[in-house]
Amino acid sequence: MKTEHLKSLIAALPSSMMTAALLSCGGTQAEEKKGTCENPLNVIYILADDMGYGDLSCTGQQRFSTPNIDRLAAQGITFTQHYAGCPVSAPSRSCLMTGLNVGHTPIRGNKEIDPEGQHPLPAGTYTLGRMFRDAGYVTGAFGKWGLGYPGSEGAPEKMGIDRFFGYNCQRQSHRYYPEHLWSDTVKYVIPENAAGACGRYAPDIIQKEALDFIRENSGRPFFTYLAYTLPHAELISPEDTLLARYAGQYEERPYKGIDYAEVTEPAGYCSNDEPYAAFASMMARLDAYVGQVTALVDSLGLTENTLIIFTSDNGPHREGGANPDYFLSYGPFRGVKRDLYEGGIRLPMIARLPGTIAEGTTSDRIATMYDMMPTFAEITGTELPITSDGLSVWPEMTGREDEQKTHETLYWEFHENGGTLAVREGDWKVIAFGLNGRYEHLGETDFPGLRYELYYLAEDIHEDHNLADRYPEKVQHLLEIARRTHVPNENFLF
Repeated sequence: MKTEHLKSLIAALPSSMMTAALLSCGGTQAEEKKGTCENPLNVIYILADDMGYGDLSCTGQQRFSTPNIDRLAAQGITFTQHYAGCPVSAPSRSCLMTGLNVGHTPIRGNKEIDPEGQHPLPAGTYTLGRMFRDAGYVTGAFGKWGLGYPGSEGAPEKMGIDRFFGYNCQRQSHRYYPEHLWSDTVKYVIPENAAGACGRYAPDIIQKEALDFIRENSGRPFFTYLAYTLPHAELISPEDTLLARYAGQYEERPYKGIDYAEVTEPAGYCSNDEPYAAFASMMARLDAYVGQVTALVDSLGLTENTLIIFTSDNGPHREGGANPDYFLSYGPFRGVKRDLYEGGIRLPMIARLPGTIAEGTTSDRIATMYDMMPTFAEITGTELPITSDGLSVWPEMTGREDEQKTHETLYWEFHENGGTLAVREGDWKVIAFGLNGRYEHLGETDFPGLRYELYYLAEDIHEDHNLADRYPEKVQHLLEIARRTHVPNENFLF
């Protein structure tokens, strides 16, 4: 799909918001009739891939603009202290889908399965898909799954997803011109991309299917999970006006990778003489997709009955020629993807629901991806059959701050880079390093390979001043929280 077509599609969808007397299942009115709401809210959850806190113009990006996402923020609320579940894809998405932190959720890392897919969610896992389906919603997921190889117990159709289209495998999603995608359980072959050809850009194909799903189900309650692969590496865009807009605009560092003519399997990322322009155009494409979604919702008369949420799965990446330093993709924070510093896990979350969520508001309330399950449970009137680690942020979204509960602690663990974990309690945050093979020694201060960093975020948001030696008792207190939170998982060991 060329950019002209993207623009024409947005233009073809009326931008004016149609007013409809539609009751939501959230807020004060719905509390009296949870589970029996006649007009339940639709939910669209948009997840960018490896987009940093500073990659939006509404959060400070200066080298390119994201007008549609900026407009979404202007029409709703932006959470400035919202956290990913983990600093890489699969475990972060597992936290989202299960409502559990990464010390409890089944998927703790990017564990690959040959020839295609990742380690699966166990059979019977309670997910957002199951929750929405049980509440009478039709459920769709579009983009990247990464939580169970085709045919496994963790595949989308086994996890409450009625309609899936996209990449089952996050490794396959490293290629934007793949030879196939998945349409539910059927391989969707793309002949135009055979033998290393770059005929059809997969994100455009996925976007069309997602818009069709929203349109076809506009007369019934729907949950749509848009797990876009943009702007994850590799860095490549179609030769259209989006790319032309940024070509020649930056001080480029050409990237030499593995090109499509050399290998069709995802064995690396393609070369690009202008990777910065490609990255900016990919962000512009992501922004255009968000514009299409909001325009379609508005044209269908669903504006005041459809909650749209936008965020990212983790911080910005350095792969395929990407340079988050050049774009300040991590915003005011330190760190990138795979780091437990703020830049690796802190992302904006934007929520729009005109008539219910006040326009142009911000919240510094601490929130996280695993808050979504209790939030959506409150919206749908669902009594969860599991104990979520999250808290509903629906009161904060709807201006009922006095009813909003607050996280006492947040927890992260990560099994690459030697093994790390982090705990935030209030404005204090500890990060422990070197845990692989040493987890049983957590807290010891003289054990070889283990080290700790302590930060007071209220005064040191960039995490420059390690206070671990100054406040050893605070370090031990936070590490004790980590020990109580972490539940061993034989598939993902430190």
